[in-house]
Amino acid sequence: MTIAAISTGHVPHFSGHETFTLRQMWLKKVFDQRTDANKIKKSVFTDDESIARFGVGKNMVSSMRHWALAANLISEGGPDDYLVHETAQSIFSDDGFDPYSENPNTAWFVHWQLAGLGKRSTTWFWLFNKVTAPSFSKTDLEKPLADFAAKFNTKRRISASTLTRDIDTCLRSYAPRSGGGSPEDFAEPILGELGLIAEEAKGMFAFRRGPKPTLSNGLFIYALIDYWELLDPSASSMAFESIVYGEGSPGRVFKLDEESVAERLFSLEEETKGVISWTDTSGLRQVLRKSWNSSAFRDLMLRKAYE
Repeated sequence: MTIAAISTGHVPHFSGHETFTLRQMWLKKVFDQRTDANKIKKSVFTDDESIARFGVGKNMVSSMRHWALAANLISEGGPDDYLVHETAQSIFSDDGFDPYSENPNTAWFVHWQLAGLGKRSTTWFWLFNKVTAPSFSKTDLEKPLADFAAKFNTKRRISASTLTRDIDTCLRSYAPRSGGGSPEDFAEPILGELGLIAEEAKGMFAFRRGPKPTLSNGLFIYALIDYWELLDPSASSMAFESIVYGEGSPGRVFKLDEESVAERLFSLEEETKGVISWTDTSGLRQVLRKSWNSSAFRDLMLRKAYE
C-alpha cells in the first residue's frame, strides 16, 4: 500500500486483533480449517465449537481470524466462506515451505503483509513508513496517528482509545512486554524474532536498522516485486533511492540501511536469472527489469526464499 493506494480507496483498519499479538501457530491453526475447495467456513470462528476447535478463548479466536486476514492468507469469499490464498497453501500445507512457522522468512513475510501492504493493519504501515524519529514512546505516536487516520474518508470517527490499543498491540508485536499473566497472554509473538523494534528504556522504543541476516534475498525480491507493482507496474526501471527510502519500499519496511540494500541489489541478476538487474552508470544507480508475469515471478521468489 503506497500513499497513492491510500488515497484511492484503502479502508483503514485499527482494530480486530482484540489486543492480542500474532502467535507462532495461529496461522497454521486457521489454515487447517480449510475445506477441499480451499475455503474456510466463517462459522468455524463463531459457532459453539470454536473455543474447543482452536484451543483458545473466544476473543483469541476472533484475533486469529483477524491476523489471517491481515496477513493476506485468507480473504472474503462470500457470505459464508473465506477464500484460502495460494500463498497460504504454499507455506502452511503439511508439505509446504514452513507449516509450523519455524523459518524466519515466514515472520518476514507476515511483516511485509502488515507493514508493507497494510491492507488490514494501517498502524503497522504508518509506523514503519511514516515515523522517522530516532526514538519514540507510545504517547509520541498517538496524535500523529490520529492525524493520519483523520485523512481517511470514514463514516465513523476512530476513537483515541482504539488508536492507543492499536499502537500498543503493534509495538508489543515486535518488542514483547514481560511480566505476569497466562503463558498464552505473554507468548512470544512471531514478529518479535525479527529484531525490528527495541525497547531501549522503559516506555521508549526505537527501530533497529541494519543488514537483517535472517531476511533471505528471495523474500526481499518478493517484496520488491510487490512494491514495484504498486508504485508503477509499467516502469522498466526503479531508482536505488526509491527502493531504500520510498514509502512502502523494502528498504523502509525492513529497516535496511543503504549498504545492506545495495549488497542485495548487486546480486539481483544472479538471483533472478537476469529478470532484474542492477546498474550504476554515470552515477545513476537503478535496477532494471525485463518483461515479467509478476504473479508467477513473485511465487518463484517465495519458493526461493525457503530453499
